[in-house]
Amino acid sequence: MLPIAVDAMGGDRSPREIVDGAKRAAAAGIPVVLVGPDDLASRVDIGDLQLIAASEVIAMDEDPAGGVRRKKDSTLVRAAEAVRDGTASAMISAGNTGATMASALLRMGRIKGVNRPAIATPIPVIGSTPTIVLDVGANAVVQPEWLVQFAQMGAVYARHRFGMARPLVGLLSIGEEAGKGDPLRKETFPLLEQAPGIEFIGNVEGRDILTDTVDVVVTDGFTGNVVLKSLEGCVMAVKKAFVDAIASVADGDHTAALQPVIDPLVATLDPDTYGGAVLLGVDGVCVISHGSTGATAMLNGIKVADEMVQGGLVDELRRAVQSATSDPQ
Repeated sequence: MLPIAVDAMGGDRSPREIVDGAKRAAAAGIPVVLVGPDDLASRVDIGDLQLIAASEVIAMDEDPAGGVRRKKDSTLVRAAEAVRDGTASAMISAGNTGATMASALLRMGRIKGVNRPAIATPIPVIGSTPTIVLDVGANAVVQPEWLVQFAQMGAVYARHRFGMARPLVGLLSIGEEAGKGDPLRKETFPLLEQAPGIEFIGNVEGRDILTDTVDVVVTDGFTGNVVLKSLEGCVMAVKKAFVDAIASVADGDHTAALQPVIDPLVATLDPDTYGGAVLLGVDGVCVISHGSTGATAMLNGIKVADEMVQGGLVDELRRAVQSATSDPQ
C-alpha cells in the first residue's frame, strides 16, 4: 500500500503532536509519509518517517482559495499532489479546513458526475453507531440536486466506515412533516423520495442526530457547520459534567470499579476517537481533522484514511454516482 501523506504543519498543535500521531500509525503498520519543511527533523523527532519537502504553510486564518493559489509549495498542496501523482494513497490535515478542501479539489479533481464535494463527519451516538452528517462546511449554499448526491455519497460512506448495510437517510429540517422547512428543503424532499441507492426516511430534526433514528443526515454546509459546532460544545460539556459528577461522589475504589463503564462512554463522546471528517466527492481519500488535533486524534484519523483506501471508498463512490446519473428517474 502507498503511504498516507500527513500534513505535518497543519493544526494548532503541529508539528510535534501531528508527527507523534504519524509515528504511532507507522508503528501500527500503516505506511506514512510526512509533508513539511526540509528542516522538520531539526524541529521534532520524525524517527524513520520519510518526508516530502514543502517550503510553505497555509495559515489557519488565511483565505483558503487564495492560499492554495499563492502557495504552490505549501504542505497542503504537496500532500494533495502526492495523492494525485500516485505517490500517496490518501492525505490528512488538521490545518485550514477550507484550504485542505481546495487543495484536494484543485489537485485531485472531482469524481466524474459529482456536483460538489461534501464534508462528512460522524456524530457520536451512545449505544449505537455514529450519525453521519453532511455537508458540514464545504458548501454554504446548495441546490436540491446536490443534497440528493450528498445523501447517496453519505450512504456509501456509512457502509464503508461503520458497516451499515442499509443506512437510513434523513433530510435535516424544522419538522418531520414533508411540507416543513424552507423552499430548499421542500424542493429536495420529493427528489430524495425518488433517489436510487438510499433508504430515505423523510425529514429529521436536530434532536434526532444523537439517536439511532437516522444514520445519515443531509443538509447545506452552513447549517451543518452550525449543527456540528453546537453539538461538539454540548457533548464536551455533558462529558465534563459526567466525569466531574462521578469524581465528586466516588472514592478511589468506587471510581476504579466504575472505570469499565466510564471509559467506553467517555471514548464514545471523545472527538479524538473518530479522527476526522472525510471529504466525499474528490478523486482521492482526504481526511480533515480538527484544528486542535493531538497525537491520538491524528493516529485515529490516519486509521480512517487507511480503512477508506483499503475498502475502496473512492471507487464505490464513483460507481454510486454513475449509477445514480444513469438511472432513468
